[in-house]
Amino acid sequence: MNRSASTGRDRVSRSMSPSDYDLAVIGGGSAGYAAARTASAAGLRTVVLEGGPEIGGLCILRGCMPTKSLLYAAEVRHLTRHAATWGLGPQEAAFDFAAVQERKNRLIREFADDRVQQLTAGKFEFVRASARFVDSHQLALSTGGALTARNFIISAGSIVAPPPLPQLQPVGYLTSDDALKLERLPQSLIVLGGGPVAVELAQFFARFDVKVTLVQRGEHVLRDLDTDAASVLESVFRREGIAVHTGTRLLAASRQGDLKVVAFEQAGRQIEVAAEEILFALGRVPNTASLGLENAGVNVDLRGRIVTDTTMATSAPHIYAAGDCTGPHEIVHLAIQQGEIAAHNIAHPEARRSIDYRLLVHVVFTDPQIGCVGLTEQIANRHPIPHLVARYPFSDHGKSLILEAKDGFVKLLAMPVTGEILGGCCVGPLGGELIHEIVAAMHGRMTVRDLATLPHYHPTLAEIWTYPAEELAAGLR
Repeated sequence: MNRSASTGRDRVSRSMSPSDYDLAVIGGGSAGYAAARTASAAGLRTVVLEGGPEIGGLCILRGCMPTKSLLYAAEVRHLTRHAATWGLGPQEAAFDFAAVQERKNRLIREFADDRVQQLTAGKFEFVRASARFVDSHQLALSTGGALTARNFIISAGSIVAPPPLPQLQPVGYLTSDDALKLERLPQSLIVLGGGPVAVELAQFFARFDVKVTLVQRGEHVLRDLDTDAASVLESVFRREGIAVHTGTRLLAASRQGDLKVVAFEQAGRQIEVAAEEILFALGRVPNTASLGLENAGVNVDLRGRIVTDTTMATSAPHIYAAGDCTGPHEIVHLAIQQGEIAAHNIAHPEARRSIDYRLLVHVVFTDPQIGCVGLTEQIANRHPIPHLVARYPFSDHGKSLILEAKDGFVKLLAMPVTGEILGGCCVGPLGGELIHEIVAAMHGRMTVRDLATLPHYHPTLAEIWTYPAEELAAGLR
């Protein structure tokens, strides 16, 4: 064992009474694995407890990886069907949905097998059991045993939220988990929700010839993003044949023969839509109800989300939390950072670290993709925060014209005097990739002048960032 690892273990062992482990991690997903890896590297006697039916966590099994595999298949088909744009053909683009699903399943098996290997490689102990706090230092296991630990990290993840309409239960509906496992496509689908999962799956199904109706409570889809970004996506959806209803209030759900019906209010009118299936995509909730957190003195908010400070510590000083069960942003790379920070702070209490959301990144994998980082325009206007803003459209950019990817824009926000970049948004081709140029710029505290003079190869998509940067740089005092 190296010196730093030995010091970490000795420090924890001397400070508290004997226990089975220095650290018990509840949950073996991305946050839990990151926490365990960090803690074991620091010399802590660590155990990971995973009680789910499968090993891998939400991202691998039912989130990022399977959805992006399916979305890319839909994009390839969409491009094939529009090949005449580039003088190519034919454009029938027939598909085998079973083969699409099998490729996705094969990829997920590979990713999950890698995670199993990581969890069982021997760097820490791995126990297949659910856990519930008996008191602040003891867990009862679903296998009938128990264990004690000096410290805990809760990374229990999330589950699909309960439906807002009681009638949905007897009518029947698909969750996002169910949608990824379908063996047969429905002919028509009502999507309830307008968040990232809802819009991604809505476009996926529509591009595989399902008649899709999307019903969103807010005035726009993707309510956490700027309205101009959401408006572009809504326009594209309608052009592709998706019926988009925003500003609605759900009223009821029922059956009419073989169809499922959803009634909602919109602009004072009652509207009914019918489809073969309903996809309930109104989000997820923390998976905390069965953990016995009250026995450990761990506080939760009204949604069941574990309350933490910026060091990821809960109301119980030796218990930390990371990932979807605490939030505030259900994003896998943040869950990993939270797990690493929590483990570091347990191992090194004299050099505690804090999570920093200044570089908060959001990516929505629709077409066009949407990538955002840092300050959004709606937040800047709401508080208010002094800022300058400039946009540039893809419809006037050389490389995007070549790609026939003319929807959307890039946008930069900057400080009025210094020109330091405060945020960026890209709605357009490869938006999830292009936004990382602004992530890197903000990480280095670059100004719009710096970005405007940074060399960019021509013709590339990335050079579009120089146009709003140049506009803002010219306006600085």
